[in-house]
Amino acid sequence: MQELHILRTENSITAWWEKPEEFIPGDKFIFLLTGPVSRRESAVVTHVTAKGLLPDSEYIVEVRYMHEGEPVWELTRRVRTEKERPKIDVTQAPYNAVGDGVTMNRSTIQRAIDDCPAGGTVVIPEGIFKTGALNLHSDMELFISEGGVLLGTAEPSDYEPRIRSRFEGIEGMCYASLINIGELDRERGITARNVRITGGGTICGGGRALMENTIEREKVLLSEAGFARPEDTYGIERVDTVPGRVRGRLINISCAENIRISDLILRDGPAWNIHMIYSRNIVTDAITLISKHIWNGDGWDPDSSSDCVLFGSQFFTGDDAVAVKSGKNPEGNALAIPTERVRVFDCKIHYGHGFAIGSEMSGGVRDVKFWDCDLAGSCYGLEVKATAKRGGYVKDISFTDCVTPRIQVHNVKYNDDGEGAEHPPVFSGFHFRNIRITGRGQNEKTEIYEDCQPVVLRGFEEPGYALTDVTFRNVSFPENAKNPVEAEFVSDLEINGRAYKPDSETE
Repeated sequence: MQELHILRTENSITAWWEKPEEFIPGDKFIFLLTGPVSRRESAVVTHVTAKGLLPDSEYIVEVRYMHEGEPVWELTRRVRTEKERPKIDVTQAPYNAVGDGVTMNRSTIQRAIDDCPAGGTVVIPEGIFKTGALNLHSDMELFISEGGVLLGTAEPSDYEPRIRSRFEGIEGMCYASLINIGELDRERGITARNVRITGGGTICGGGRALMENTIEREKVLLSEAGFARPEDTYGIERVDTVPGRVRGRLINISCAENIRISDLILRDGPAWNIHMIYSRNIVTDAITLISKHIWNGDGWDPDSSSDCVLFGSQFFTGDDAVAVKSGKNPEGNALAIPTERVRVFDCKIHYGHGFAIGSEMSGGVRDVKFWDCDLAGSCYGLEVKATAKRGGYVKDISFTDCVTPRIQVHNVKYNDDGEGAEHPPVFSGFHFRNIRITGRGQNEKTEIYEDCQPVVLRGFEEPGYALTDVTFRNVSFPENAKNPVEAEFVSDLEINGRAYKPDSETE
């Protein structure tokens, strides 16, 4: 059953819906808005935003799916725009923030946030406002105006006190992020709700300098505390891995619900950029995210969270544009909080690793849908990955109407520390439809496109843990690929209408 999802502000309404399976080239959607301001738009993507509307006004929103000029179905909602919000300009008295890119504004901006009433908005106007960590509260909006920049420093002490968080699947104390929503407290449950960050401006973190400063500072603290060298620890690939786990993010969302991040340039977090943990109903749309050359510079990471939606966005990331996670063995197995009902559509990767599920997925991942996405500029395309120690599961994943350099669903050996689960992960239910695989991935160092294996499918060797229920329908492979599909420990594999029997198969 189709559902029309509505997002609203004082002067805009955004509608989105899932793409119907029967959609074919030539089909389209008609968006109709009726009210004090009326609109009619034709679209082939599954979202439309109408701006310039009147506050506190009623509108009727209709979406019609058209095939060969005839309506197939119609969705209708009656919607009222938000009332005009009370606004606090951080440059006005008594706050008097200074947007010169030099003056430190952390305390003044935080005071404005703390003073913001329920239903109110804190406005960052044009200018460059230097700050450290900021903590938002429920029922508020942070509005970074076009031409406005919220600039994080490169000094780790500006992100203290540390907060409880989760990084690479392990809970622990981390530096605060530039923007923090909610507190990680599983016993309390939801700790923040109804927060929006928008406005057309830029949120810029401390970037590579903050990343390096944080890691070096943590190395000293670990050494003083008498910890063994991280490189001597089994399963750690590099000396910076353990000290790097205390880095903050650009935006941290913990134990929160009903959060929207929209119409912004987000760039240069010291690690992952948007990270949602134990949260639900998180919508991110119309963003450009830039984190080139930042280690672990993921774009958007739902982690043991549900009903997370991303659309209409572009990525230039130093790691995965999207990384779906749910914890790491053994902690993730014990908590068993899955990530589920994730939707990603109409997004484009210009640079970065691609879309990933895992490798931290010990709590389980299910019901993830990607459609209308262009991953041609990525290194790895779509990748589902886990070590044999992870446990958990990845189930019911669909990838539709996309272009990608490659598709990989496989076991990996890296990031393999932690006590193993009793059995390997369960990989089942992967469905690829209307996909063009280029077989050419971008080298992240040289940015030159190179040939790559189009499809790698590799389940787990233990009996009963093969990769199962995999379908490719209307998928095109590179013409020069002699053996486009590498498959091992796979069963129930169908490629363009034909059953495929790999050489090595485990029932």
